[in-house]
Amino acid sequence: MSREQDRTILRELAKRQLEISQSVKNQERILLWKAHNAFQPSAPVVHVEIDTFEQEILPSLLRCEGEEARAAERELYRNFLNLELFDDDWVVPDYFPVEQSGWFRPFGYEITRTTAADSAGNRLGHRFHYVLADLHEDFEKLTPSEFGFDGAFYQRKERFAQEMFGDILPVRRTMNGLYAVPTQDVVHLMGMENMCFALADYPEEFREMMDRLAEDYLAYFHILEKEGCLLPTAGFEKVAQGSLCFTEGLPRSGQLATRDVWGFLDSQETVSISPEMFHDFIFPCYRQIASCYGKLSYGCCEPVHPVWEDLKTLPNLRKVSVSPWCDEEFMGEQLRGAQIAYLRKPSPNFLGVGTILEEEEVREHFRRTARAASGCSLELIQRDVYTINHDVGKVKRYVQLIREVMAECYQP
Repeated sequence: MSREQDRTILRELAKRQLEISQSVKNQERILLWKAHNAFQPSAPVVHVEIDTFEQEILPSLLRCEGEEARAAERELYRNFLNLELFDDDWVVPDYFPVEQSGWFRPFGYEITRTTAADSAGNRLGHRFHYVLADLHEDFEKLTPSEFGFDGAFYQRKERFAQEMFGDILPVRRTMNGLYAVPTQDVVHLMGMENMCFALADYPEEFREMMDRLAEDYLAYFHILEKEGCLLPTAGFEKVAQGSLCFTEGLPRSGQLATRDVWGFLDSQETVSISPEMFHDFIFPCYRQIASCYGKLSYGCCEPVHPVWEDLKTLPNLRKVSVSPWCDEEFMGEQLRGAQIAYLRKPSPNFLGVGTILEEEEVREHFRRTARAASGCSLELIQRDVYTINHDVGKVKRYVQLIREVMAECYQP
C-alpha cells in the first residue's frame, strides 16, 4: 500500500472524528464533564477504559501499512471509539491531540523487566530486574535521577499528522497531567519485600531516599516549566485514572508553571504498611510533590480510607480514587458536599470474567455505590478489564445498566 493510500484512510478517519466531535451527543457530554468537574449537581460521568482490551477491537479495524500512518490511525480510532461503540461519556475533541510527555529515570536507572506470554502471545506476566538488594549496603547506588524531554520526537509526530490530515482536523500539541509515582519507583528498583524490610531496618536511609525522590521529581517538573514544555490541562486532556481535566480554574494559554496544571500521585505499593508508617515515611514526599500542582488527582487501586487523615490535608486535592478495596461508605461520608470528586473504580470482574453479563449482580454493585456516593460529585471509571470476550455489546449494555441504576438510586 502506498503512502497516498494511507493518507486517504487517515483523512477519512479525521473527517469521521470531526463529525462525531460536533454531534449533539458529544457536545452534551462535554457540558456534563464541565459541570461535574466544577462540582455542580449533575448525573455521574461514566467511562470504560478501552486500553487494556483494545487488542480485541482495534487490529481488525486498522488498514494503514506505514508505521507512522498506522500509529496515527490507532490514535484517531482511540479518540472516538468509546462514544461510537460503548456510548459512555468519553468525549471527542475537535482536533487531533499529539500528546507529549517527558521521561524520568529514578536514581538514574532504566526500569527493566522480563515478561511472559500466554498461549495467545499476550504479554501479561512480568518480573522486574532489581537494582537494590539491601538499602544500607546499596545506598551509594542512589545517584541523582535522570530526566528530560524529546521535543524533536513530538515535532515529527505533529508534522506527520499535519501533512496527512491537518487541513481536515486541526493538529494540536497537548500534555496530560503531570505524573509522579514515587513508591512504584522504589518497588521497581528493589522489590516489595525489600522495601518493607528497609522501612523497618533502615528508617533514616529510607526517609532520605524518599526525600531525594521528591526533590528529583520537583527538579524534573521545574525543567519542564523553565523550558516552556508545560501545556494547558483544562479541557480534553487526561488527568490519569481514566479521568479528564475540564476546568475553568486553570489557564488555557500562556507561559505555564506547575501550579497551573493538573497532577497525579498514587501509592499502591504501601497498602501493607500502617497509616502511622505512611504518615512518617511516605506522606512527606507526596505532600512535597503535591504542593507544586495546581489541582491534584490521587490514587489508583489502593484503598485510600486508611490514610485519609493525611490525604485530606492536601489543599489542591480535587479527585480521589475509590477502588474496589476501599470503604465506599466511609469515603462517601468524607466527600459528601466537598470539592473533591468521588472517582469510583468498580470491580473489573463483571466485564472481564465470563462471557455473560450478570445483570442483577451489576445492578446491585452499582446500587451500593449510588447510595454511598449520593451527595458527592461522582464519576465511574471502569479500568483493568483485560478481555471482553470480543463482545462489544456486553460493554455497551454494562454502560446502560450503570446509567439506569444511577438514574434510580443516585442523588446529586
